[in-house]
Amino acid sequence: MSSSNKTFPKLLLEWASISGANIALREKDFGIWNEITYEKYLEQVKFLSLGLAKLGLQRGDKLAIIGDNRPEWVMSELAAQCLGGISVGIYQESLPNEISFILDHCDATIVVVEDQEQVDKVLEIKAEIPKVKKVIYYDPRGMRNYKDKSVVSFSDVQELGKEFGQLSPDFFQTEVLKGNENDVAIFSYTSGTTGNPKGTMLTYKNLLDMAKNLSAIDPLSEKDEYVSFLPLAWIGEQMMTMAMGLYNGMTINFPEEPSTVLENLREIGPQVMFSPPRIYEDMLSKFQVKIQDAGWLKRKVYQWCKPIGEKIAKAHFENKPISFSTRMKYKIADYLMFSAIRDHFGLLKMKRAYTGGAPLGPDVFEFFHSIGVNVKSIYGQTEVSGISIVHRDGDIKFDSVGIPIPGTEVKISEEGEILIKSSSICKGYYKNEESTTDTIRAGWLHTGDAGRIDEEGHLYVIDRIKDVIRLHSGEMYSPQFIENKLKFSSYIQEAVAIGKDRPYVVAMINIDMENVGRWAEKNQISYTTYTDLSSKPEVLELIQKQVNEINQTLPEKARVRKFVLLYKELDADDEELTRTKKVRRQFVAKKYESLIEGMYTKKEQIKVEGKIRYRDGNEQTIHTTLRVIFMDEGEGAA
Repeated sequence: MSSSNKTFPKLLLEWASISGANIALREKDFGIWNEITYEKYLEQVKFLSLGLAKLGLQRGDKLAIIGDNRPEWVMSELAAQCLGGISVGIYQESLPNEISFILDHCDATIVVVEDQEQVDKVLEIKAEIPKVKKVIYYDPRGMRNYKDKSVVSFSDVQELGKEFGQLSPDFFQTEVLKGNENDVAIFSYTSGTTGNPKGTMLTYKNLLDMAKNLSAIDPLSEKDEYVSFLPLAWIGEQMMTMAMGLYNGMTINFPEEPSTVLENLREIGPQVMFSPPRIYEDMLSKFQVKIQDAGWLKRKVYQWCKPIGEKIAKAHFENKPISFSTRMKYKIADYLMFSAIRDHFGLLKMKRAYTGGAPLGPDVFEFFHSIGVNVKSIYGQTEVSGISIVHRDGDIKFDSVGIPIPGTEVKISEEGEILIKSSSICKGYYKNEESTTDTIRAGWLHTGDAGRIDEEGHLYVIDRIKDVIRLHSGEMYSPQFIENKLKFSSYIQEAVAIGKDRPYVVAMINIDMENVGRWAEKNQISYTTYTDLSSKPEVLELIQKQVNEINQTLPEKARVRKFVLLYKELDADDEELTRTKKVRRQFVAKKYESLIEGMYTKKEQIKVEGKIRYRDGNEQTIHTTLRVIFMDEGEGAA
């Protein structure tokens, strides 16, 4: 569909007009997939939009949305946009103080939330958000006895809209047609790895030009399915569910619960998928454990199939010809094993599985390509509507992130920074002129990432410029590269590599509680909590073996010389991770400063004191001693 002077509401009107009976949305509830056609989708959005107008929402006003991925989430976004309003997504796991900051900063007047939990969060901070006049909820469970006049149900707002529509039948259509492609569609708040999140102002033209340019190389159609399970507050999900969804008319599916995503993926069997690396890493980690637990016959079959798949994957990556005998062997391996693995993951019909937000480890890349899943890296940022660079089908270099999509220019500055120019670059940051002028100069987006471009136009992202490890000896390494290698182990959940301006690299590691717990049970090792399990000598030995193996694949100077197993998992609620699960390096380095300093001495044990914050706001102080594991000493190690 054309994107010329279009807005999301205008596209919805068009799809309802030309394909009204087609399935637009599908949601699983109580075990049943409920379908919503484009006609019904438009009707629901219309009633809600008119209701919002009655509640006072005007052109340019901001409406915030908090909740899991549901049809009501996207309906709320579109309903505000129909009136010329701006949608502001907030992560459903956000704590009250995080919600307070965004609601106050974006000047939201209405908040749409999913359920009682989110209503309680907003009411808790009511005194801090005087601009918010109404809180609308769409899951009524537990809401019967709430007497606050600012709290109203989704269905009641739609009823208001029906009444208003009867009195002013032309109001809705008139407001939608007033919309312009240069209007701001959404505020997408950055992940805040270096401080408070910034409100990125993205227009319809920004988002739909991105959808048009991506669709030109990776076309989708009305027959294609997509499962929306990553937070809609994240630009990646806005990119796929809203921009790509409305541009191509594909069916958007919403899982029953966040915990049933993999099961629902298998039921739908989508043609396209977009996930950060952790989803693919989790899939692989679970598969590795299951294949270890499988019967001897399955293990033998997989051991025969695995090298055949890896040979095919390597040939694809290197653009080398594949012999007839290898092709025939792969067909047998696919019939015996690979197709079953794809089916188990829900990837049997997959055309393209995008990954972005952080580098995907080469071993994970190779695994998915070996089983026949077309995993492709993308590179982009919130400021460029989610994507600007992508792998092309048949031209995949797993250590690159691909080449620019049509309409995008990329160059490397003299300082080695990646610069991007395209019509999808945002208008700037809301109420932050200083950051806007610092980030967008002469039409070029300064990404803050270090990178290089090869002769064939492939972009290679090294890391954030400020995070690149430069050892005392002068060598430069990407901490993300080291961390991704470590996280390939099914027993390691998270890792933070440290070494900037240091003599060598050390790491703080989180174990994978589920997989290490299963390993402990098999080996008859009793434990109680995460802290207890991570301190077991046998577990330390297990992780030491993993790190030893991984070190062999790293350049000598980049090898991990020492590590500790942290007493708790890094958590977004403790501000150690962003809501998109990226490590907030500066915060973590400061919080664990004494532990990091201790690893650069000859100490074998380090006493630590740490606080764990619970969702109810209570804190517990932990006093423990962490054992420092020394690896084979390299040059310069203490």
